[in-house]
Amino acid sequence: MLVIGIAGGSGSGKTTVVKAIKNKLKDEKVVVIPQDAYYKDSSDLTDEEKRAHNFDHPDAIDWELLCSQLRDLKEGKSVEQPVYSYISCSRSKTETVKVEPADVIIIEGILIFSCQELRDQMDIKLFVDADDDDRLMRVMARDISERGKDVSWVIERYSRTVKPMYLQFIEPSKRYADVIIPQGGHNKVAIEVITATVEKFLK
Repeated sequence: MLVIGIAGGSGSGKTTVVKAIKNKLKDEKVVVIPQDAYYKDSSDLTDEEKRAHNFDHPDAIDWELLCSQLRDLKEGKSVEQPVYSYISCSRSKTETVKVEPADVIIIEGILIFSCQELRDQMDIKLFVDADDDDRLMRVMARDISERGKDVSWVIERYSRTVKPMYLQFIEPSKRYADVIIPQGGHNKVAIEVITATVEKFLK
């Protein structure tokens, strides 16, 4: 089993890189573990408190559960991955996603390199880099179309938490990466090099 960690700021192109790697590894069984599924439940907060909540700080993530479930997968056990809703800021109490062990496990998320216990379980660590302006535009398009937010909410959140937390926690985590991918999923050369390395590792 090969565990690949893919980190980078919000809107950097991590999902595009994940899809590109999955497409290249058609002969291997690949499972993606999104960090976002492991946000702590915030359903008890008021609407005003949810608006002020910092989802870009490491404390917002249930690292204990994520690390535990990754260990179980590496031991060949299936896990029940939580289901988190951005709309209600809550973790489902009745619904989970069953995840089976696979040849390749990709862990994807903005903060995954900030947890040493999780980093230590990764075989390859990739950091997806992108310009701030590009990231802001992607975050704005995603949060409006997929998460039901308006422009003013996105700009306020970006200024208040997304950018400061990127500078404090995410950007410095580059130093843990084995490979830094500039231009995100548009960097076809980097994708080719990474997938060739993964295929060689698996063989």
